[in-house]
Amino acid sequence: MENTANERPLVLITNDDSINAPGLHVLVRLTAEWADVVCVAPKYPQSGKSSSMTFMDPLRIDEVVPAEPVEGVRYYTVDDGTPVDCVKIALYTLLPRRPDFVFSGINHGSNAGVNVLYSGTMGAALEGAVEGIPSAGFSLLHHSMAADFSLSESLVRDIMGETRRDPPAAGVCLNINIPARVVPAGVRRCRACRGRWSDGYERYTDPHGREFYMLAGRFINEEPDATDTDEYWLARGYISVVPVSCDMTAR
Repeated sequence: MENTANERPLVLITNDDSINAPGLHVLVRLTAEWADVVCVAPKYPQSGKSSSMTFMDPLRIDEVVPAEPVEGVRYYTVDDGTPVDCVKIALYTLLPRRPDFVFSGINHGSNAGVNVLYSGTMGAALEGAVEGIPSAGFSLLHHSMAADFSLSESLVRDIMGETRRDPPAAGVCLNINIPARVVPAGVRRCRACRGRWSDGYERYTDPHGREFYMLAGRFINEEPDATDTDEYWLARGYISVVPVSCDMTAR
């Protein structure tokens, strides 16, 4: 059933940092100011899961009440579910109708540049785009669970308003990254920076004497002088907004 003129918009919200991540609840609170919200999030952290989904294992859904719920919002977790699982199971089993928007985040950490390929946050947003639903992923450039989201709330509201007035085209979602520890200087529509991760692995030894490895890489910006990229504007204190297509054909 589609939205009618007398209904508030319905927004599905998910993330990859789990139901307990503060950024998720900031996004829920800001969206609930103008829409009905259903939150369906992974029970456990699912960072780096990209667009992966569960095929062979059962998915179990629980309705939950977080520590500080927003009135009128329904919250669900998906055991061992990825962000894409959350979107799919919400669309086809939980929601009362097709949502008007799918929002993912607010992620704790950057999803600028090539990170969009690995991000569970953006995997969920892209899944919304695949379904033909206007979608966006939000990320703050601060990994800490104690990150301060309040400095950018006003501009996030503005971006939501603009997205409502002018939603992305079918098959396209928005990758929105927010600088941390500053009041953003503004918003810039731009393209993703061309770069790569120079992946390294740290070697450790467990108490039983067995070696194991943990990922430890660094990002290499391959066009540091380009002035039209997300990394350029983020470094200057601006929020970056990059349209991302699920069509990966090289043109």
